[in-house]
Amino acid sequence: MRDLSEGRAPWAISLSQFLLTDSTARDHTPGFIPSKETPMAFSKESVLTDPLLEQCRERAPAYDRDNRFFQEDFDELKAAGYLQMAIPREFGGLGMNLVQVGRETRRLAQYAPATALGLNMHNYWVGDAADAWRRGDKSVEWILHEAAAGEVFAAGHAEHGNDIPGLLSTTKAERVEGGYRFTGRKAFGSLTPVWTRLGMHGMDTSDPAAPKIVHAFMPRDTKGYTIKETWDVLGMRATRSDDTVLESAFVPDKYIARVVPAGAAGVDHIIIGFFTWALVGFANVYYAIALRVREVLIEQLKTKTSIALTRPMIYHPEVQHGIAEITMDIEAMGPHVEVIAADWSEGRVGPDWFARLLAMKHRVVEASFRVADRALDLSGGFGMFKKSELERLFRDSRAGRFHPGNPLLTHEIVGKISLGISPDESPRWG
Repeated sequence: MRDLSEGRAPWAISLSQFLLTDSTARDHTPGFIPSKETPMAFSKESVLTDPLLEQCRERAPAYDRDNRFFQEDFDELKAAGYLQMAIPREFGGLGMNLVQVGRETRRLAQYAPATALGLNMHNYWVGDAADAWRRGDKSVEWILHEAAAGEVFAAGHAEHGNDIPGLLSTTKAERVEGGYRFTGRKAFGSLTPVWTRLGMHGMDTSDPAAPKIVHAFMPRDTKGYTIKETWDVLGMRATRSDDTVLESAFVPDKYIARVVPAGAAGVDHIIIGFFTWALVGFANVYYAIALRVREVLIEQLKTKTSIALTRPMIYHPEVQHGIAEITMDIEAMGPHVEVIAADWSEGRVGPDWFARLLAMKHRVVEASFRVADRALDLSGGFGMFKKSELERLFRDSRAGRFHPGNPLLTHEIVGKISLGISPDESPRWG
């Protein structure tokens, strides 16, 4: 267990807190990123074959219609090594970095968006642990060993009544002998049917003047929790992101990853790392949806006709205008995702990182929804029918705006960082 709650400087934009200044401080420097000279061997392999992807695409409509978990996709992708992409080669994995895992996520999402989104929750924990290990921080090395052994990691951050997930919590964390007990309710628990380690957090308020966030991983066989099947939603239905109710669930110290100050003051390289891996993964999923929407739409428009026209609708000037708008949105999405992923992987990270990361995710998911919405306009009434892939992609694209950070939090954090205001400023507004 790593307790970093003591002696931490408050968040200050003027501090280069995401830059390495002392090579001996790797275990304690927030956001330490390896320099370009750090020796790393990353994989260039892909685990996604065309037959596997086509099977995932074929199953996606039924998963959505039946509100059923993507079990067959999961089994086949796990067998193909998809869950081991981010594990370093030294631990038996494929050794992919954030850029490479992001591209695999994007490729899968063009065939099965919900499957790619759900598995992102596992890969972002593993990728974060891998980056920490490469930086010299061995405190979460056990995640790599367990992931290599087949454990499945999921995310338990979303909570009712908490709009700052990961940094604050409505879940109570109580220090007891040998670990912590957690009491609260977690929502949006993607991979609920298959996870074996639930990455979650709670707040220890035993000292009201200095609350702490406790980051933990709860094993599946833990006593003191129940799963509530609440997942009947608009989009991304196959993720089966049910609720987990924690009722004094005990997590031993070996599965406590971090104890840090509440709020932005508690952001170290592990915390900023899982946000980075998560949001880059989210962005790649919704970028992929936009790519697939355009592909499906253009194929439809090539054969769409009107009695008032002598040629297909692709020759209609407003259709051309609409497709141009879609393409211009897509052209901006790709470079934005890629540069953020590359900057993280290659060490180009500074004190404005949270602003850059949230801005990227926000712009990509907003553009993805615009693309899907415009596509329904151009496709005509057929796009409303359940048998239309565009209808499902439209619903899936809307889910992106719910992921952290949502538009409200994104504008708050980006605005405050840009203005030099601490995200922990109290009162929050006014």
